[in-house]
Amino acid sequence: MLKKIVLTGAAGDLGSRLREPLSRMCEQLVSVDIKDATGPLAANETWARADCAEMDQVTPLMEGAEVVVHFAAIPDERSFEELLRPNFLSSYVIWEAAYKAGARRVVYASSVHAVGMHETNAGIDTDAPHRPDTFYGLSKCFTEDLARLYWEKRGLEAVCCRIFSGTEKPQNPRALGTWLSRGDLVQMVERAVDAPTTGFCVVFGISNNDRAPVSNAKVSFLGYRPKDNAEDHAADILAKAAKPDPQNLAQMRLGGPFATVPLGESGVAGMAKLVKKG
Repeated sequence: MLKKIVLTGAAGDLGSRLREPLSRMCEQLVSVDIKDATGPLAANETWARADCAEMDQVTPLMEGAEVVVHFAAIPDERSFEELLRPNFLSSYVIWEAAYKAGARRVVYASSVHAVGMHETNAGIDTDAPHRPDTFYGLSKCFTEDLARLYWEKRGLEAVCCRIFSGTEKPQNPRALGTWLSRGDLVQMVERAVDAPTTGFCVVFGISNNDRAPVSNAKVSFLGYRPKDNAEDHAADILAKAAKPDPQNLAQMRLGGPFATVPLGESGVAGMAKLVKKG
């Protein structure tokens, strides 16, 4: 059992689901967000309101931390200026503070949008080069490169989890390949935390989908073995889906609608339209 884990973005949709599982992996869990606590705290959990882009607010929280799970960010496309502090600067602050505190690993909520312009049918693996689809995706590329730099120059390990469609259940034909169930999200983060050694690596955050468009074969050492399969929902989803269009980049790129929205405009809104149609 670890002595201390720091979780950022603990009030978010995904971060909030990690609090209880992470509390069982350590003696002390420090949950951090710019918002107040959501729900009761675990017996070994403390809540801290902090801006992850402010070094003086983050540094004291890192004291004694062995692992940092960094999920704080704006989870959508915005203008570069709007993303600069919460998505770019906060990553530097987290890594620098974790390094100074002597932490051994950062587990990061990266995203498919770091490689969102790759063709869906290309079958890429975790060695594929960055091809961001938005400024949001660019922030994930920046942080992945920052994580590699801190590993290679300072010995701070990192696991960058490229989260795909993290929803309760798959919602459209694209998600038949890209779905990440809540249970598999938790398992992925648990393995990223308790793997004996990781160095720097990325792992695709997808479930055990028959139609998965990417491969995690090169990071099998993490022990992540997703259990859920979007194919269980395929018949219902395809029966309601609009006619597929191979000329539509939203259907032919890993980033889905994020591959088609103008820079600075919400990709989540595009996702919502896709669900409504399908």
